[in-house]
Amino acid sequence: MAYLVLSNGMVFEGRRIGAPGSAVGELVFTTGMVGYLETLTDPSYAGQIVLQTFPLIGNYGVIPADFEGRPALRGYVVRELCDAPSNFRSEGGLDAWLRSQGIPGLMGIDTREVTRVIREEGVMNAVICDEIPADLSPVRDYAVTGVVAEVSRGAREVFPAEGGPQRYRVTLIDYGAKRNIVRSLQRLGCEVTVVPQDTTAEAILAERPDGVMLSNGPGDPAENTACIAELRKLIGRVPVFGICLGHQLAALAMGGQTMKLKYGHRGGNQPVREAGGSRTYITSQNHGYAVVADSLRGVGVETFVNANDGSCEGMAYPGRRCFTVQFHPEACAGPRDTGFLFDRFVRMMGGEELA
Repeated sequence: MAYLVLSNGMVFEGRRIGAPGSAVGELVFTTGMVGYLETLTDPSYAGQIVLQTFPLIGNYGVIPADFEGRPALRGYVVRELCDAPSNFRSEGGLDAWLRSQGIPGLMGIDTREVTRVIREEGVMNAVICDEIPADLSPVRDYAVTGVVAEVSRGAREVFPAEGGPQRYRVTLIDYGAKRNIVRSLQRLGCEVTVVPQDTTAEAILAERPDGVMLSNGPGDPAENTACIAELRKLIGRVPVFGICLGHQLAALAMGGQTMKLKYGHRGGNQPVREAGGSRTYITSQNHGYAVVADSLRGVGVETFVNANDGSCEGMAYPGRRCFTVQFHPEACAGPRDTGFLFDRFVRMMGGEELA
């Protein structure tokens, strides 16, 4: 037997999967019914123990072609792990893959009850362990810090346009970028240059890109003061499109504020409504912080709102050629309802005034 011990003292008994050893992290839940591989390889989960609300995980095995990045989560918790995956693309079982990646996990946990606790009390830390610790202060004191630098790539990399002649050159700043952001731009005829998170605005502008993409990523956006300072010099000089953490960093660079949500939005079934419109989209999300839209009055315009809690899901900055969204239009995994935002970015690079 092994245990999931929450920082509030609650104990849940389960069985070991994945790697041996203890793991302390911020415990979060994701509501996706599919896409566990993309979840496990999403760098935005750095520093966190991820709990799947869907009861059966692992039924289609491990498919490396579906990975979105390097796994950065600290632990993994499921109700039931499939021990006989069936998929023609599968290259093995999830338990063995978790072991190979050094990720400790648990199965047999009452994930519905744990989710209920987080929804009522808010996100909290937890530990995966073989013995219940007498002192929970190290668990309570844990904080997700410095994670953007950990997950960002260390060197510049170029990906050519696909499906025809090259139309535009895009620089993607990697704060923990999912691979499908690159693929989405490539399919629209963009050559994508991916650069590390600490690349200066001067270095980016020196290469004269047609547009700049701000990627998703983990942790508290306000912690990334150096990145915010560079974006302050970049926004307004070149078309900019930001996703998730990129959305938050752009808001901070424009003088706005962010806040931590009670338990965040994670999964492929998050409803988002057009601000001032009638359309509602189902989106893929993974974040624990949100932009405070009122803090950007007179600077930006709120474009999307979360249909569940009213939090900000999108901003546009008139006259700055910059727009950002909190959700993931590249999905993977998740619905593709908002993929049109990449087309909007391409049109903005072509000179259309969209924001």
